[in-house]
Amino acid sequence: MNLSIIIPLLNEQESLPELHQWIVKVMTANHYTYEVIFIDDGSTDDSWQLIENLSKENPNVKGIRFLRNFGKSQALHAGFAKAKGDVVITMDADLQDSPDEIPELYTMVMNQNYDLVSGWKKKRYDSVVSKNLPSKLFNWAARKTSGVYLNDFNCGLKAYKSIVIKNIEVSGEMHRYIPVLAKNAGFGKIGEKVVIHQARKYGESKFGMSRFINGFLDLITIWFLSKYGKRPMHLFGALGVVMFIIGFIATFLIIAIKLLKLFALHEPTILVAQNPLFYIALTAMIIGSQLFLAGFLGEIILRTKNNEERYKISNEVNL
Repeated sequence: MNLSIIIPLLNEQESLPELHQWIVKVMTANHYTYEVIFIDDGSTDDSWQLIENLSKENPNVKGIRFLRNFGKSQALHAGFAKAKGDVVITMDADLQDSPDEIPELYTMVMNQNYDLVSGWKKKRYDSVVSKNLPSKLFNWAARKTSGVYLNDFNCGLKAYKSIVIKNIEVSGEMHRYIPVLAKNAGFGKIGEKVVIHQARKYGESKFGMSRFINGFLDLITIWFLSKYGKRPMHLFGALGVVMFIIGFIATFLIIAIKLLKLFALHEPTILVAQNPLFYIALTAMIIGSQLFLAGFLGEIILRTKNNEERYKISNEVNL
């Protein structure tokens, strides 16, 4: 199979028929063998009924329905697990991503040997204040932190080799950082393509300003996981050693000053507890112990964790 097109959605009943027709038109024109996997992430409208109807009309249409809203990352994870195509395309269901981009994305992966190609919505139709400026700041921070130099991490339109999506773990809200996850997994040829961004035709955006705040927090998480996810003691232990060194230096100075005044200078001395260095030494020792404890707990959790289900599926069609 040439293509698996994975489309997570939430309450997009107006756009689904048009999106399906558009995808079929592109697939037919290019003679692709394909599957379209819609993942209904807890919609409360008639989205699932439409997916079932489309699957009856077109056997290439497949669907997964979550019991409730679990998030885009979990929807992509479910879609990745079912995908069978040589190239996997992800796109949003709101018609802001154009299926006409798929043939060139497919060519870049198959003929130019990219592991992953990310779309770049260079010209956007979103609000400048609430979407564009925060997005530019977010993408700048993501580039600096991750070392993956993409202009648009948030673009839902991406193409992957099948081997990539089968070897990365998308959880939490990490769908923004799939290119970073791919890089950390060893897939180094990551490209970018300018894609058309269309104005939303139906409904309203499901994402608010909170996604940028969550995005920055996720960025810190993925930085930590990429560097120390398999060895948390290396970070916490190193910081603990630094704090212990500060504590030992402060303790040494307390003792040295006390002995110097008593036996060399014959001057009166203050109580150890009245010396500011005492509190520096005490605080450093306590923080160092806590950091070591955090490292040990991290190692224990890492070795004993179980892979729990992150979402519940209520229905599937054509799968």
